[in-house]
Amino acid sequence: MGKSHDAFVPAMVAIVKQHAPDFDETSMETKASKNKTYSSITCTFHATSRTQLDALYQELHSHPLVAVVL
Repeated sequence: MGKSHDAFVPAMVAIVKQHAPDFDETSMETKASKNKTYSSITCTFHATSRTQLDALYQELHSHPLVAVVL
């Protein structure tokens, strides 16, 4: 998947941990698309406020390696 994929997961973990310091990255799930064009990650953590979620969403959404944030 190339260099951008190699940088994707560590970059996303760093962003999530910045907003949710107790995030356990071993619980993160990753999956490649059928054609291995995209990677998806699922991060589960305990959110403490809507402000926290909004800030996390904004930072993920603005990252150049991110296409979609759900």
